[in-house]
Amino acid sequence: MKHPARTLLTIWTLIALLSGCALGPDYQKPSALVPLQYKHDAPWKAATPSDHLDKGDWWEIYADETLNGLERQATEANQTLKSAFARLTQAQAAAGISKADRLPGIDVTATARRSRFLLNQFGLDSGPTGILFNYYTVPLSLSYEIDLFGRVKRSVEAAQADADSATADYRSLLLLLQADLARSYFALRSIDTEILLLEQTVKLREEALKMVQGQFDHGLISKLDLLRAQAELASTQAEAIGLQKQRGELENSIALLIGESPSNFTLEAAALKLVVPAIAPGLPSSLLERRPDVAAAERQMAATSARIGVAKTAFFPAISLTGSAGFGSSQVDGLFNWDNRSWGLGPAISLPIFAGGRNRANLKRAKAAYEEAIANYRQQVLVAFQEVEDGLNGLQVLDRQAQALQQAVDAATQVWMISEKRYKAGLVNYFEVIDSQRTALLSERLLAQNRGQQMTTSVLLIKALGGGWQDAF
Repeated sequence: MKHPARTLLTIWTLIALLSGCALGPDYQKPSALVPLQYKHDAPWKAATPSDHLDKGDWWEIYADETLNGLERQATEANQTLKSAFARLTQAQAAAGISKADRLPGIDVTATARRSRFLLNQFGLDSGPTGILFNYYTVPLSLSYEIDLFGRVKRSVEAAQADADSATADYRSLLLLLQADLARSYFALRSIDTEILLLEQTVKLREEALKMVQGQFDHGLISKLDLLRAQAELASTQAEAIGLQKQRGELENSIALLIGESPSNFTLEAAALKLVVPAIAPGLPSSLLERRPDVAAAERQMAATSARIGVAKTAFFPAISLTGSAGFGSSQVDGLFNWDNRSWGLGPAISLPIFAGGRNRANLKRAKAAYEEAIANYRQQVLVAFQEVEDGLNGLQVLDRQAQALQQAVDAATQVWMISEKRYKAGLVNYFEVIDSQRTALLSERLLAQNRGQQMTTSVLLIKALGGGWQDAF
């Protein structure tokens, strides 16, 4: 009779030999259309960043301490981000559960039972007489699936790819949160600048109204000029009040992003300081390694590819190894005596005979899911390049527009000054002064809006590039 240890060694050797193959395709990342260079001229240099690298506090490039504080608070307190982190933890735990299937499962279940048996049930004519019987067991149970066709291996690959995809999704959400906060902040500061311009204009028009009122009281001008001055003052005041609505909504959205109640959150008004950073996009191919949403789409391809192999294993036998070993005795003090040992070991084979087409349908669905993942990945790559091109084009166009607007502001300001001198000299009526003031104010507001757009567009470009990049170059 063979020794049990030799029998176990032989079985494990066979398991190792039989578990070396896996059904289904070995994953290879499909190609995607990648341009050799960006369409719009911009300074760039070669880069090899990766999605897993820490993006860093990329918003600090704007040198705004208020924004820095808001970004840190959002990272710590945003509830949507906390929810995404919990989903990431679930995916990582699921991968750990799947990996556990590679190893045998061993359980121990100690039992103690006291029973009463009637003697007559064993053919002994003793009437209702019975005996009390104690029995104690400490068995070890073993179960292990021999991964002959790679079901467990492919399942582990799919679970790990899902976990990697969840990690990339979390990073993508974090980047989106940071970018949305920066955009909302710069939009609010742009409105603050417009409000400041309007408030300064209100003061000038209040002084102008006093002057016009005095001229009217002395009969030097008609009431038409007075009414025009009053109308322009009221109109400017109304515009400033209207902007307060937009500012309040942006302030509330910022509160939500940083995890605070809008009722308890306020931001002091401050003019926008224009410091558009110089952004080096890098080579187009590096974008695929940098963006977390592209990484998530690629990991989903890997997961769906592995599930094709899982679906294929359903057509083949499933072989499991089960066993038990332990001690049993009617006496506690003799429970662990060597003579009270027991053990058993053997395979179990499950072979699919008829499933009504279920397995074939599952395989077809797995292949279709893989094709869908490929299409989603390639589409995400195209979206990534579109967003980068939009950002590069936007910054270039806005910069040229800013130069033209600055010239318009300079010219309109001179016209305003000249028209005031002409009015005071009695050469023109007040309508010309009001018209020149309105033109100058409009030009300044358009320039302020342009500056805000430059800042928000730079944020969009950084987001399109996958976040911070300084440490990657």
